[in-house]
Amino acid sequence: MQEKLNIAVFVDYDNIEIGVKSTLRREFDVSLPLDALKERGDLVAKFAYANWGRQEGAARSMAENAVQMVQRLPSPRGDKNGGDINLALDALEMAFTHPHVNAFAIVSGDSDFIPLVNKLKEYGKTVFVVGGKAFTSTILQQNCHEFVSYESLLSEDRGQTRERAPRPQGLPGEQLARDNRPPGGQRSRPAPLDLAQAMPLVERALQVLERRAVQPQLGLLKSTMLQLDSAFTEKAYGANSFSDFVEKLKKADYVNVSGQGGRYIIERKGASSQSERPTPKPEEALPPLRDVLETHRLEMENGVLLDDLAGWVQTEVPQFSAAAYGFQEFSEFLNYAQDKLVVRVEPDEEKGPIVYMGAEFYPPAEPERAPEPHVEEEEDEKQPIVEGQPSLLEPNPPPVKPKPVRRARKPAASGNSADRPRRGGGGTRKKRPPEHHGPMQ
Repeated sequence: MQEKLNIAVFVDYDNIEIGVKSTLRREFDVSLPLDALKERGDLVAKFAYANWGRQEGAARSMAENAVQMVQRLPSPRGDKNGGDINLALDALEMAFTHPHVNAFAIVSGDSDFIPLVNKLKEYGKTVFVVGGKAFTSTILQQNCHEFVSYESLLSEDRGQTRERAPRPQGLPGEQLARDNRPPGGQRSRPAPLDLAQAMPLVERALQVLERRAVQPQLGLLKSTMLQLDSAFTEKAYGANSFSDFVEKLKKADYVNVSGQGGRYIIERKGASSQSERPTPKPEEALPPLRDVLETHRLEMENGVLLDDLAGWVQTEVPQFSAAAYGFQEFSEFLNYAQDKLVVRVEPDEEKGPIVYMGAEFYPPAEPERAPEPHVEEEEDEKQPIVEGQPSLLEPNPPPVKPKPVRRARKPAASGNSADRPRRGGGGTRKKRPPEHHGPMQ
């Protein structure tokens, strides 16, 4: 039996509120994510972080839904990360001190919570993330156990319309980008995606279950699909439930469904029944966007409205469609492009999202080389030249040749030893008598 989930909900109100206002043109309704989370387990704790002195209407809604409001004290420098740190610390403290809480829900689109999500998963907790696909980091969507998109929680008759001043009409392409916006500026649930775009994930999940030798029933198939892609939701394809989604796949002749009484078995069909045309990948939508950004580089320097950029894309690339790449709206596509550093999107409550060129178009400059230190050369005193020693200033003198040693010459040798003069007393020589020149006496 599946373990019962006791869910603790943490709402980053400032982030989710401005995200919903700027991208969906709606007021954030905390009851929508709470109702969606109740379908997944029991909500044992609910906290929301904001400066509630400026949020009177929101404070009333939080009280009606029994959400405990935690005051976020603004710092003198207006640093919003202080509240994010409080939320992360409180969530980790609950993970250690409340062992019965085995699931956490982070209602925010801020990528700063990625370390918190990873740490909670490390401690064996199930993590849900609730946010808009148009402003929640795709990295955060892919690293939780299940991502619940705020767009999928909207219905045609819910939400309050925000009155906005009419904007002046621009180029024909800009007007074309605004044609799908309902009166009053409010955006309803986006158009559903084509079922063919869900088939790669369905095929992969069915193959995983086949390798495990497990019958692919409804609940098991959905849990496997969420393991492979936590951002999957059947509502993106126009289905109100997963069984409705499978029924649509059956009618479209994508899968075989057998069984009855709620125990349906889903089997994949052969490769021959699948479309020969491969489904475009999301990264393949980036080159056309890069071309448009380069064309309007000067306008992009100061930022442009999302609707204006969408109009430029539709005018210059008429065949482009964000839905063909798996994005329900153009804003969702720009959110993906932001994580790829192609654009930078800044939310604005009144004007809507403002788009700038991303870091990809501003490569970091090469670091300047440090100037080499100047070393003053000292003049050396002239060294004396010593004969026979090397010198730095003069070439080495030639080596001194040693003086030859004169040896006594030996007499020539002969065969008769008697003819050799003898030294010492070997022989006597007769002395010649002295001559006298005077008369003898």
